[in-house]
Amino acid sequence: MQRYEYKVVPAPQKGTKAKGVKTAEGRFAATIEQVLNQLGQDGWEYQRAELLPSEERAGLTGSTVNWRNVLVFRRAIEAVEVAAPVPEETPDETPVAQPVPGPEIVTAPEPISEEVKDPPLTLKDAKIEFRHSDKS
Repeated sequence: MQRYEYKVVPAPQKGTKAKGVKTAEGRFAATIEQVLNQLGQDGWEYQRAELLPSEERAGLTGSTVNWRNVLVFRRAIEAVEVAAPVPEETPDETPVAQPVPGPEIVTAPEPISEEVKDPPLTLKDAKIEFRHSDKS
């Protein structure tokens, strides 16, 4: 089965100047053509243009939805086929479970912070200063 990787790029929003092109539509078409040809040289095959919603922040707590035009491309990638291991069988032809390879050495990560120091259960030995101020 053929496998693909995909690339999505924002569609140009306005045309750029091009030699021999007079109209805004012509400049826009030339810009799209330039993007398609540039990605085509890198092996990307144009698939389609999509109009998709994009939720973005507006102000401190709000959000708004903006619609974005994108161009979708794909190119074939090499499929890496892994041969399935043939299970060994016992004399009575019952398959034997095979070990699954894993990491060589598994170690626990280092602690993120110091040990937690529990607070005293009573305030009997704690030194507490109360300051009272009269502003009358």
